[in-house]
Amino acid sequence: MRPGGLLDVLAVASVVLDTDGRIVLWSPQAEELFGYTAQEALGQYAARLMVHERHIKVVGKLFADVMRTGQSWAGGFPVRHKDGSTRLVEFRNMRLLDDRGNVYALGLAADQTTVRRLEQDVALSERMVKQSPAGLAVLDAQLRFVSVNPALEKINGVPADQHKGRTLREVLPLLDPGALQDAARRVLDTGVPVIDTTLVGRTPADPDEDHTWSLSLYRLDDTMGHVLGVAASVIDITEQHRASVEAETARRRLAVIADASARIGSTLELEQIACELAEVAVPELADVAAVDLLDAVVGGRHSTLGPSEPAVLRALAVRPEKGVEAADAVRAADPPGQIARYAPDRLVTECVRAGEAVLVPRVGDEDVPRIARSPEAAVLLGRAGLHSYLAVPLIARGEVLGALDLKRTRNPAPFGEDDVLLARELAARAAVQIDNARWYQSARDTALTLQRSLLPSRPPVTTGLEVASRYQPAGATSEVGGDWFDVIPLEGDKTALVVGDVMGSGVSAAATMGQLRTATTTLAALDLDPARLLEHLDKTTSALDHSIATCVYAVHDPHLRQCRIANAGHLPPARVRPGAPPELLDLPTGVPLGVGGVGFSTVTFDFDPGDELVFYTDGLVETRHHSLDQRLEFLLSLLNDPERPLEETCDLLLRTLHHPDNHDDVALLIARAQELP
Repeated sequence: MRPGGLLDVLAVASVVLDTDGRIVLWSPQAEELFGYTAQEALGQYAARLMVHERHIKVVGKLFADVMRTGQSWAGGFPVRHKDGSTRLVEFRNMRLLDDRGNVYALGLAADQTTVRRLEQDVALSERMVKQSPAGLAVLDAQLRFVSVNPALEKINGVPADQHKGRTLREVLPLLDPGALQDAARRVLDTGVPVIDTTLVGRTPADPDEDHTWSLSLYRLDDTMGHVLGVAASVIDITEQHRASVEAETARRRLAVIADASARIGSTLELEQIACELAEVAVPELADVAAVDLLDAVVGGRHSTLGPSEPAVLRALAVRPEKGVEAADAVRAADPPGQIARYAPDRLVTECVRAGEAVLVPRVGDEDVPRIARSPEAAVLLGRAGLHSYLAVPLIARGEVLGALDLKRTRNPAPFGEDDVLLARELAARAAVQIDNARWYQSARDTALTLQRSLLPSRPPVTTGLEVASRYQPAGATSEVGGDWFDVIPLEGDKTALVVGDVMGSGVSAAATMGQLRTATTTLAALDLDPARLLEHLDKTTSALDHSIATCVYAVHDPHLRQCRIANAGHLPPARVRPGAPPELLDLPTGVPLGVGGVGFSTVTFDFDPGDELVFYTDGLVETRHHSLDQRLEFLLSLLNDPERPLEETCDLLLRTLHHPDNHDDVALLIARAQELP
């Protein structure tokens, strides 16, 4: 048996007296407690050696009672130390008999201060253990329960006596006993405590709900350094943990909403907005997100569904969680750009018909066919492990535009009401942007149709000229501008060449452009000098709601081999001549049409067969990153082949100079002089 340390702490002294009260045995602890060596104490009367004279009678009576009756006596008594001081000592006295019938008195003594301190420590420890709200347990070196306090009885739902001698696995089968035992074993082996580690699971006290505990483990050693076991402290922090999780969830969702505000609607393209919405929803809300619009909405029409009508949806975006691009759940979704018909009983149809969220927290086998578009898609969703589904409508200005479709296959948590609120918030923000984009697109298409209807589909064939032209609308996110060109046959085989640009955009600019084009054609029929024509056109522009436009007007006379040209604030045309470098015509710039009060000038220059004139609007050459002079030099560098077919030159200039994302449209007109027949 290994020695214990408690007696060492108490330093219990042993003293044996004969019937006369003489000391016959004297332990080393007695030497330490009373100050006398064995040689000094043995054979002496104990009372005279250790007791003050005023206590002699009391001690004598107590001694006689013990020796006569055999009853033990215990209590505190003042004892005289060798150094002359008096100390309170805790005694326990009892009678002894040897094998010959001789009687002795045994006194066990310890310093009363030490005894009281240990009593207080034990009492305090016992009171704290019993009344502590934290669950406390002691396990032995084999990790079997030695003791538990009432709080741990309540936490575990197992009485204290059913803990003792049993292992963690036997008492708490619903937890992960392997991890617990491994942690306790490491504490036993290393002496390094485990502090405030989080433990989640269930106990017999509440087998249907998960709880969260803060667990601490400490190794217990005696004063000799021997390992006694492990002490465990368990505090139920379920409510705090839930509050922390809810706070973190709320923080993450606020971050998602902030991210959505910054990202959704960065353009006016329907597909891009849909992609942005799907990207924000994954993976915070779903493992797979899809954005579908009613096909009528995409076409710019209003749509309402009757009880028996299917939903005709156009898929705009599908976004899976990173790493699952080829998963079955993705293949089950409608590919972007595809139109799909969902039967009246499908959940997404119910969503867009009623304008309400549809939530299936736990998807059963009977739910999958109502989620999928087709039986084949249902098989894919079942194979993907779809277990929770949520669809929320995209509503803007009281109209249902489509749905945000969310699925969970990997995330084990089902959709809940908090998810519905977040999905609705994201859908509401995106729906406004989608609605803006579709009406903008509709207005842009109207303006573009109007503008194209006002421009010549093909330049007319004129005497002495070969002509090619292009009109390129602005990027998809920009409004249609007011750029135009025209080729107008005149009397005497002459031809008027016009390129102009109405400042502004949209239907208004296109309508103004149409009016200026009509006015130009009418004035050109009068065979006016170019400067004189621009003066009349300036007055016309001033009357059109303060519109402003730039314009270059030229008249080619094949018989004189000349061009007369006037400029109203427009970029100068380029002239290309065989055997000479391309150049920009040196023309008086003039002021834009609509400014008024400033005259225009006509310049005449030679225009021989083989020569080319290149008219263009600023959308061809202007950019945000280069100076205009640099871009004009670049334009001239592309006009280095006078023999190149005009159609190829048009394509080359547009392909090289005009970026698809340019926010301005382009009108381009190239004329090459030809020999008269």
